[in-house]
Amino acid sequence: MRPSIGLFSLLVFLLAGSSVPARDGVGVRQVSIAAPERDRPLSVTIWYPAEDGGEPVAVGENRIFEGTPALKDAAIRKQRFPLVLLSHGSGSRVEGMAWIATKLAEAGFVVAGPNHPGTTSGDSTPAATPRIWERTGDLSAITTALTVDPDLASSIDPHRIGVLGFSLGGSTAMELAGARADLDAFVRYCDSYPAMMDCRWFRGGRGFVDGEPVKVDVLDLRSIDRVRFEQSNRDPRITSAVLVDPGLATAFTPDSLKAVDIPLTFINLGSAGTIPVAVRSDALAAQLPNATYEQVDEADHFSFLPVCKPAATDFLKSLGDPDPICAENPRRSRADIHLELIERVKMAFERTLKTR
Repeated sequence: MRPSIGLFSLLVFLLAGSSVPARDGVGVRQVSIAAPERDRPLSVTIWYPAEDGGEPVAVGENRIFEGTPALKDAAIRKQRFPLVLLSHGSGSRVEGMAWIATKLAEAGFVVAGPNHPGTTSGDSTPAATPRIWERTGDLSAITTALTVDPDLASSIDPHRIGVLGFSLGGSTAMELAGARADLDAFVRYCDSYPAMMDCRWFRGGRGFVDGEPVKVDVLDLRSIDRVRFEQSNRDPRITSAVLVDPGLATAFTPDSLKAVDIPLTFINLGSAGTIPVAVRSDALAAQLPNATYEQVDEADHFSFLPVCKPAATDFLKSLGDPDPICAENPRRSRADIHLELIERVKMAFERTLKTR
């Protein structure tokens, strides 16, 4: 499911100086990593337990969203930590996951994620969106690079690697765990539910390149490379996955789900009866031998985005953005939902990575 078609193509997330106090003990750095599936290096952000030092920054802050403080380029603590890979949603950026990445780093994890080319803010097209094999290749390349990096490798336990994915990032995490998608099932899903955000995106005839809107051909899902779409993207180094509102929820093959042999934690954003079929995961979790399923009540798909600034709603209206990016549930704030999500995700990885 696509969290936003308009907003994320207009905003630039920042890793810049800020008056916000730095988070004690959490470092952040940006690196470039080559990936075999890409024609350019990946921009990767890494959060980690840090020594003293570094420049105070607010990661992900912009006109719309609050940033999350950290210490830019602080020295990493010399201790073995589990690695958690991040995969953002379609049209988003990894910096927008800083609010949860920082908390995981505080809890003793190294956290790393890329801005996936072709499905990132300002660089997003319908044709690139279903190419999950490129996204899984991104995370596998990052795993390889970080576990041999001369500065980071001594602080990463290569036998304790998890992945946290949101929306299309959840699909990516599913595939890394060993699930395989069925193109015919994906086509049937959009034929049956044309009003879903991802299906509207595929037939919308627009995308974003170099930060600018462009006209593109309507995507016929039947034109997707079937062999690549249905291939196995399992990375055996991944030993745990947390999936928040994962896309392609109706399109994974039952046989591949039964064969997944690592623990998976599914989290849906919303109360029973309010979760879109595009990401509803209770039936999906029931097919897996080692999966748990949880719901965050009075949340929605946009609740995984950062907390919005006070004037953000008016600014979004001035842009004509159609999605309720900053809409708050009057019964429950996004900040409160984040607190619950942080605990659920942290507990899942502490149970499945730290106890191994």
